[in-house]
Amino acid sequence: MAGPGTRVFISHLSAIAVFDPNGDQVGRVRDVVVSLRLGGRPPRVLGLVVEVVGRRRIFLPMTRVTSLESGQVLTTGVINLRRFEQRPSETLVLAELLDRTVTWSKTAEDVTVLDVGMVQTRLREWEISKVFVQVGRAGRLRKGKGERLTLDWQDVTGFSLPEQDQGAANLLATFEQLRPADLASVLHHLSAKRRAEVAAALDDERLADVLEELPEDDQVEIIGKLQEERAADVLEAMDPDDAADLLSELPGDEAERLLQLMEPDEAAPVRRLLTYEEDTAGGLMTTEPIVLEPDATVAEALARVRVSDHKPALAAQVFVCRPPNETPTGRYLGTVHFQRLLREPPYVLVGSLVDDDLDPLPPDTPLSLITSYLATYNLVAAPVVDDADHLLGAVTVDDVLDHLLPDDWRDAALHAHDEVRDDETEGVTDGR
Repeated sequence: MAGPGTRVFISHLSAIAVFDPNGDQVGRVRDVVVSLRLGGRPPRVLGLVVEVVGRRRIFLPMTRVTSLESGQVLTTGVINLRRFEQRPSETLVLAELLDRTVTWSKTAEDVTVLDVGMVQTRLREWEISKVFVQVGRAGRLRKGKGERLTLDWQDVTGFSLPEQDQGAANLLATFEQLRPADLASVLHHLSAKRRAEVAAALDDERLADVLEELPEDDQVEIIGKLQEERAADVLEAMDPDDAADLLSELPGDEAERLLQLMEPDEAAPVRRLLTYEEDTAGGLMTTEPIVLEPDATVAEALARVRVSDHKPALAAQVFVCRPPNETPTGRYLGTVHFQRLLREPPYVLVGSLVDDDLDPLPPDTPLSLITSYLATYNLVAAPVVDDADHLLGAVTVDDVLDHLLPDDWRDAALHAHDEVRDDETEGVTDGR
């Protein structure tokens, strides 16, 4: 265990693993909970917010932390698995303190909080002792200007004051390596104010990826707080089927304004998707499968499959069609699966390898038949073709699962049930 006087900067705790006394991983640190105190006294560190299996967040009291060393947290005793609920008297360090503009008492200058350090006292409690800051407001921070200093907590004021335009650069830096689904979990658990600030700070591509992993209510809230031009840019960066799903949740006039602001080439497939019923092949499909002409070689096909932007389900096969190659394509000829490509010499033409034994799906195919089709033939994607044999898109297994699960499954995954087994929580308190 870090001894009295040992200082730990809290951004370094972000996403580090938490282990129980048996050495089994419990989860990962997502934030630190503190209680601000009056009279300039350093805040007391109450505990850690830990994300466990199912993206459920629990509270781990500091009294149950035995070590914060070597890039990991070790715990002792039984952990209460009740979902964490922030209390009015509590503050989350990463979510609420980073990027704040506070005042350096010595000079009365505005400084921006980059990090905070906590220390263990002689009474074995933890408290915030240091504030790592950059002179100047957040706008200057983004330009890389301003002196950086480590100040005592008592030397800064303004943490308890509400801030309307708090930045998010340093909060995002602590979660830079998170997968979109995990960052979506972080975003979901922030206050509405911080959620809007973080969304504004994300670039279009990153925000698009995160929006695709959020519950519909969060998607609508975030897109509604962006300027319309920015919202249109983010929709362009989303997969067309996800963008269509989001637009379908907006009022019709608002959705139409955003579509008009999008580039015509980007808006066109989204408009097509919006014409289909939600639970049909046309409503579920993506309009951006991997399409090749029959005279393309295996080497070219594998090069397309290797592109990192393709989701695994789409990269499992290529669809062979006559020109044009953009959906709706020319005449659909068949499919070549990834395993077949791996077994053939690189110079072989994909037109000689097509599997045309299975009939493609019409766009009005209902969800129940799509599910049976994928399950019967052990597929992860299926072509969607119109009456004139034009490839319109592909339905992937992840999109089917999305619609087979309950409507609130994303929200349920982020808010796992609060029930705790009696044998796991008997006699356990959260220490707050």
